[in-house]
Amino acid sequence: MMLAIPGVLQGSTLDHVRALLRDAEWIDGNATSGHQSALAKKNRQLPEDSPAAREAGNIILDALGATPLFIAGALPLKVFPPLFNSYGEGDGFGTHVDNAIRIKRGSDFRIRSDLSATLFLTDPADYDGGELVVQDTLGTHAVKLAAGDMILYPASSLHHVTPVTRGERVCSFFWIQSMVRDDGARQQLFELDSAIQTIAADRGQDDAAIIRLTGVYHNLLRRWADA
Repeated sequence: MMLAIPGVLQGSTLDHVRALLRDAEWIDGNATSGHQSALAKKNRQLPEDSPAAREAGNIILDALGATPLFIAGALPLKVFPPLFNSYGEGDGFGTHVDNAIRIKRGSDFRIRSDLSATLFLTDPADYDGGELVVQDTLGTHAVKLAAGDMILYPASSLHHVTPVTRGERVCSFFWIQSMVRDDGARQQLFELDSAIQTIAADRGQDDAAIIRLTGVYHNLLRRWADA
């Protein structure tokens, strides 16, 4: 399932994150690449231990915790600390699949990467190219969202970033280990939850049918969840 999540960062919070990144020191993007990715990747990245990356990452984590659509779609168990990349003119990232296990450098923190996330930080009018292209069973999807918006997609998907031909594309990227490992099960839960919320807005949360459907949702989550 691919899910666009609007407005993860907004207003002064988005401006603050962008200011932090603008003044930071960037390095070669292959600092965190696996072998396959290193062959296809050309961009810049903030070091994981950069003070700017840590501060901006914590802001994003706080924002995710206050975003109901992210919680409903990802059912997060663990979130890898957000990383940041920059694509200038001529930069891109060839087709690849993200590593199944991500380990935070210098720590014992690790996650199974069920979902990949890209949070766009540059206004789309400020650069050409730089689309995130994701391949799934329904075809190929090119994504280029407004600054502050985020796309979630299965980490098992083939994907690439098209070359930037004008300007600069800055994003945060990270991975999520979901309580529900299976993407199909996670999508069913999301669709059920969305339907419950839609009906509840019309009938009220205390409607008998809503209560029964909510019970079905939680019993399915109980069956499928790792934690």
